[in-house]
Order: sequence, then C-alpha cells, then structure tokens
Amino acid sequence: MRTTRTSDLWWKSSVIYCLDVETFLDSNGDGTGDLTGLAQRIDYLAQLGINCLWLMPFYPSPDRDDGYDITDFYGVDPRLGNHGQLVEVVRTAHDRGMRVIADLIINHTSDQHPWFRSARRSRNSQYRDYYVWRDTEPPDTSGEVVFPDQEESIWEREEKTESWYLHHFYRHQPDLNVANPLVREEILRVIGFWLELGIDGFRVDAVPFFIKDAETLSANAKEPAVPDDPHQILREIRAFLTRRKGSSMMLGEVNVPRAEQVEYFGGDAGDEVTMMFDFIAMQALYLSLARGDATPLATALEDRPLIHPTCQWANFLRNHDELTLDKLTDKERQEVFAAFGPEPQMQLYGRGLKRRLPTMLAGDPRRLRMAYSLMFSLPGTPTIYYGEEIGMGEDLAAEGRMAVRSPMQWTDGRNGGFSAASPGRLIQAVVRDGYGPDHVNVRDQRHDPESMWTFMRELIAVRRTCLELGWGEFSVLTTDAPQVLAHRCALQGSAVVAIHNLGPDPVTVEVPLPHLDEPDQIVDLLARDGVSRGVGTLEVALGGYDYRWYRIGGEGLMGP
Repeated sequence: MRTTRTSDLWWKSSVIYCLDVETFLDSNGDGTGDLTGLAQRIDYLAQLGINCLWLMPFYPSPDRDDGYDITDFYGVDPRLGNHGQLVEVVRTAHDRGMRVIADLIINHTSDQHPWFRSARRSRNSQYRDYYVWRDTEPPDTSGEVVFPDQEESIWEREEKTESWYLHHFYRHQPDLNVANPLVREEILRVIGFWLELGIDGFRVDAVPFFIKDAETLSANAKEPAVPDDPHQILREIRAFLTRRKGSSMMLGEVNVPRAEQVEYFGGDAGDEVTMMFDFIAMQALYLSLARGDATPLATALEDRPLIHPTCQWANFLRNHDELTLDKLTDKERQEVFAAFGPEPQMQLYGRGLKRRLPTMLAGDPRRLRMAYSLMFSLPGTPTIYYGEEIGMGEDLAAEGRMAVRSPMQWTDGRNGGFSAASPGRLIQAVVRDGYGPDHVNVRDQRHDPESMWTFMRELIAVRRTCLELGWGEFSVLTTDAPQVLAHRCALQGSAVVAIHNLGPDPVTVEVPLPHLDEPDQIVDLLARDGVSRGVGTLEVALGGYDYRWYRIGGEGLMGP
C-alpha cells in the first residue's frame, strides 16, 4: 500500500486529542480557558505527537450543560474569544501538521436559542416546526431519559401554548425536528460555515437520538418529511461534507449494539459516519481489566462487523462523559463497579463511572501503561482525552460528568498553572490531594524520562509508524494464558503483533506465527526484552502487566 494514500484517508492513521477550551489554559486571568491560551499550547500538542485536535463546544451557550446547550451554531462564546482567534488556532494547528475537528450538535439546542424562544411563544412562529411538539399529555417515558437523576420524562409542558416539547437530554435542551427540511438545510449551512473557517471535520453528538426518534419523523413539518429510511439524514450530511471538503470526516458518537453499527457506517456504501467510537470494545476492555482475563475484549474485537475500507473505529479508554457500562450485563457491570468504583459517589446514573483511569487503577504505573499500550495497539484510531498523557485524576466532589472536566495541570504552581485567577473564580475546581498539580503536572513530567508523559509521547510516536494498526486485517492469536491478549494486524506482507498481560503475575506464552520463516524478520517496536525467536512461533516472557509490540516482516513499510 502506498504511504501517500494515508493522506487521503488521514483519520485511519491519526491520533486524536480531545480538549475543552474553557479548561485547557486561561491566558487573561479571568478563570476560564480561552482560544488564546489554546494557541499557546499547540506546540505542546505537536511535541506530544498529536495530529488531530478535537475541540469540545466553543459556541455561545448558557453553559448549563458544559457548552452542549447552544444558543448560536455560528458563533464563538465571547468568554473564550472570537472567530479571529479560533482561526488562529486552526491555522497554527494546520501549520504544525494537525487537523482540527469540532463538536457538531444536531440533536438539540438550548431553550435560550432564538429559534426556541420564538417557537415556545406561539404556535404560529416560523420556528415552531424546528422542534417536536405534542398536544396530548405524554405517557410515562421515565425509562427513556438519558439523565435519570435529573429528569423524569422526555417531554416538558410549555404552558403558553399548552403543549409538550421533546427533549431526550435535559429539559433546557429541546430536540430539533430533523424531519423538517428547513432544519436539515440549517444543519448543512452550519457545517459549511465551519468548513470555510478551516475545520477539518466533526465529532457528531448523540447520533442515534435524532436518527431513531419516531416522534421526530412523524412531526408535522411544513414540507414533506424525510424518506422512510431516517438514515437518509446522515447520508445527506455526509454527502454535503464530502462535496464541500473532500478530506473532511464525521466521527459519530454511536453507542448501539453490534447488529446496528454497520447501518450507521452506511453499510456497503460507507456513506454515513466516517468513524465511530467503539463503546462495546471499551466496555469489554474494562471488564477484562477487572477480571485480569483477556477473553471479554478478544470476543468484543472478533465480533466487530466488517466495515467499508474508508471507515474506521475510534478506540478510547476515557472521554468527557461518564464512563458508560450500559452494554455490559448487570452482573458484569457490578464486577467493574467493584473493581474500579465501589463507592456510590464514584458511580453515575447506575450505569457508569465518574473516574479517570489512574485512580481506578490505584496509580499502578505498570497497569496504567499496559492499558494505554493495549488501547493504542488495537485496530482503529486511538483517541485520548486531555490530561490522560500525564495521568490526571478526577474531582469526585464535582457534580456528575464534571468530575473528569477539571482544569489541565501545567505546573505545580497556583491553580496548576491553568489560570492566574483566584481559585474561587475558576470555571472548575482543580483536582486536589494525590492527583493534584503538586504531584501530577506537565512541567515536571516533560523533563522526566521515566514519566507518564514521556511514555505517552514515545507510544504515540511508535503508533504513528504502524500503518498496520489502522489499515490491516485483524486477528486474535491463540495462547494458553487467558490473561494474555495476543493479536495481529496484517497489511500487505507486514504485520504488527501486540501481546499484553492483563494479570499481575509473570507468564511465558507461545504465540503462533505460521507465516514467520526467518527469525530476523522480527523487529521489537518498543525495544523491550523477553522474546525467544523461532520459526512459526514467538516465545515471550512477560512480567505482570507487561506488553510487547513486534513488527513481523515488511521492514520497509513504515520502518521500526
């Protein structure tokens, strides 16, 4: 395969870094991170090896849901900066070899959005059909709410017009009626606007909600609704995106069962979301970590459906929401809770955890590094959340999902170097105690060859040399040790073999490699010891929570 092809489908071999502008770096001392602060840290991200930057919402918002409640899809929140400063960030990132994608919220707006403020005042408003309404009292929908500790129904009564509006999330986030062609036109206009300003693609929020909502599709739009297949909406968006900027992509937040995933990719045509977070593999990985048994993860990976060659899975260990475990059985979920979040204040909505990985693993550096090595070695594209590169912890005192959205820790100084403001003015509190800036910060770790930051930078560098992991054919390799996951990603005469011990005890495994003819065809990508090379097999001695990456053959593909 030509290396030049990777620039056409760059998302298949990228490393994605997600951050929230308001918690990354405050340049003016008002307590809120801003675009000027982010621009000052683009070189930091480039040094780390990031080549795709994902920006969480930076749009104007009442900020009742951390910016996901938007009042202007075309704007920049004045607390963060302006359009000119955003363009400076994008331009600087591009100059350093980074693509920039932005959150695209098409399921709902804030109830303070001008569209909804008009729609709720009158049934005759031109924006009335931008939202989903009903005139009769809704049935019990408590089982459908996303945040069961905050809402009891997905419908809210509007007294002025004596009707109910749909909101799958908070009541202050009314759902858009995407069956209305005018709404779809506006969504495309928003996409086109940000593409013109240099954005390279979008992480699309809450995709299944606006696709699967039968109430939305049966709403009384003023013009004919979408075809019977609601996925036509995604196809329209993808076609527009590709037409306007051929190198752009859509990364979908699609947490659905395996049987439905191919449909969201666009099936054989591959014409809907370009990438999809693999929530199922992520949850299986945590179950495997809890058990010290690779079987759940191996099964989840083998069960992945075949997808279009231009599409890709996005792998992650942490994101900005709760660590959802909704696809595990009740018994499996309790196993993960017991291992990584046994106390009620560590859990959320009865289905997930509000912790970061270092605290869940009790700060064990061996286990933490093994987990990241494993995630980066999986077939697909690795995605990390800001602060993971230094092993940041969470603030359990923060409400709900905000526990993992604390300010970035740059130094051991006041407010972790995030802001010069008084602590009481910060947008979020800085993590305290053992995971606070005194113990975990960028400045100290960048100069420490043994630090988590140095490990992550080296891991990212190796991962970016391994086209096989983003493009190759995946297979699980059989060993006689259930605690070990050995897998292979093969690509045109070359393969990367990764071996990870999820258990605390040393183990020696024989990994079958039937196509291995010459011992010197093996390159140790992480320069670690403990392999006995033989024809047809690898005998690997692993310590507790140990790991190896090998390239087999294909010496000239991407180099060692």
